[in-house]
Amino acid sequence: MQPDHEVYRTLLESTRAIPWKIDWQTLTFSYIGPQIESLLGWNPESWVGIDDWAERMHPKDRERVVNFCVAQSKAGSDHEADYRALTREGDYVWIRDVVHVVRDENGEVDSLVGFMFDISERKANEEKLLSLQKELEELSLKDGLTGVANRRMFDSILEVEWANAYRHGQPISLVMLDIDYFKQYNDEYGHLAGDDCLKTVARALEQSGVRAGDLLARFGGEEFLLLLPNTDEEAAHAVAERCRQLVLDQRIPHATSSIAPQLSASFGVATVIPTGDMAPVELVETADCHLYRAKNAGRNRVHSTA
Repeated sequence: MQPDHEVYRTLLESTRAIPWKIDWQTLTFSYIGPQIESLLGWNPESWVGIDDWAERMHPKDRERVVNFCVAQSKAGSDHEADYRALTREGDYVWIRDVVHVVRDENGEVDSLVGFMFDISERKANEEKLLSLQKELEELSLKDGLTGVANRRMFDSILEVEWANAYRHGQPISLVMLDIDYFKQYNDEYGHLAGDDCLKTVARALEQSGVRAGDLLARFGGEEFLLLLPNTDEEAAHAVAERCRQLVLDQRIPHATSSIAPQLSASFGVATVIPTGDMAPVELVETADCHLYRAKNAGRNRVHSTA
């Protein structure tokens, strides 16, 4: 071996990355750096051909990565791939393989040379970041006080359910409720008690037999919404009446209410079968209109056209 080659080898084997070379005709390793043993536990002599490389890959990564790398190599394209490599102890380490295609004088693929990089720490950080992003996204769709969906999430789900109802010609219903004389409640008991009251009402509403596809959301202040896909007006009215009773059943004292000694709520119910000339906001506006009528009729009641 020429002195220059010795220098190159020393340089390669002093890096943390793992250099390697594969002969394209035989698909065998003509070289792999000794660093492979410190990283994965396999000695360099055990890396004979690409089968050794493929078999020491996580089963869930194998087909995707092998097919991609072979296709790119056949096309003569440099490429890189991330995958989990099996250690001799049975664990997995995240690897990034950066591959360069070497051609002969005729332009044909002669060999593949590359480096394996340990990216386990980077992947762990990426997973933490994705988890944090997901958590933040979930928090951004939840009401910070009660834990139910917030207005942003309600608007998004309404758009989807409205489109589904329109496509299938099904009814969609909305129950809107407002706690009766909540301002007076806060004035009498304080805002901390008011917060506890809202949490209690939210938990009660969650016990109202909400189905998997239904959505309970806080609309703002003391108002809540219950979106009921594929629900006709009679059924929606029954749900609202059940919710009204559940609020009463909490027996939250409300000394300044002019209609009952305990907390109550008023409900408006709207139901439509969407048509092409209607918008989702009309459902909210109709429910709000019925809620207004329930309040004018004496509160602690459900108003709909049912």
